[in-house]
Amino acid sequence: MSAAKIAKLSEEERTLDLKPVLEAGWSTTEGRDAIKKEFLFRDFNEAFGFMSRVALRADKVDHHPEWFNVYNKVEITLSTHDCGGISSRDIDLAKFIDEAVVSTQSTGVSNFSTLL
Repeated sequence: MSAAKIAKLSEEERTLDLKPVLEAGWSTTEGRDAIKKEFLFRDFNEAFGFMSRVALRADKVDHHPEWFNVYNKVEITLSTHDCGGISSRDIDLAKFIDEAVVSTQSTGVSNFSTLL
């Protein structure tokens, strides 16, 4: 983690940066400043492969999601604990996760859909 303090998104950043993420299927969580999204995969192998890909990226950028997995379902929640809410790190990781879904679908490696 860098020495610079991580800040929660400002109102302007929420309008500019968070809005497109919400439009892509992420939603805010009740009772805390976080975003979440659920993914449904064909089977456990696809779900775990997707989680592995996200885990490698998360470790590289030192920002780790909260997640829950049962068989073919993965629920991901993003919030930056260092600032107590949504930061640019969450936006960046959410975008990566969405790109990973599109990339996986376009290569035919995985066949899953996002639950709304």
